[in-house]
Amino acid sequence: MMLYRTLDSVLPPFRAIYHEFGITEQQWRVLRVLWDANGQSLLALAQATLISSPSLVGIVDRLSRDGLVERRRSKVDRRVVHILVTRKGKALERTVRPRIDAIYRELEASVTPALWDSLFEAMDQINRSAAAKSDALSNG
Repeated sequence: MMLYRTLDSVLPPFRAIYHEFGITEQQWRVLRVLWDANGQSLLALAQATLISSPSLVGIVDRLSRDGLVERRRSKVDRRVVHILVTRKGKALERTVRPRIDAIYRELEASVTPALWDSLFEAMDQINRSAAAKSDALSNG
């Protein structure tokens, strides 16, 4: 329940911004990855965002429809499609990202630096452990 309580306390300000700009949390995840590493393949994007490939196709379709991203076939391997942020998508980043970053700064300021670092270390350990269990089940 602690994880749910924490999500319920930290997500509302983020969700308000997403709603204001007409994007979903999943669309935000895709855009956030592309703003840091533009031109990802669908497979790489699925792995980075933790969104399944079938779901990701629909999310990218909507982002493309809204003019925030575009698809480009690889010139090397025509089976590969890269997703790129458009000018409109970059303009959205310039508007939205500072506000999101401000929320993160507020969250970070709510605890000591050592506790913040420990929180990230603990979440990373939980994720590594869950991934190892998932790998073991897949290969078992």
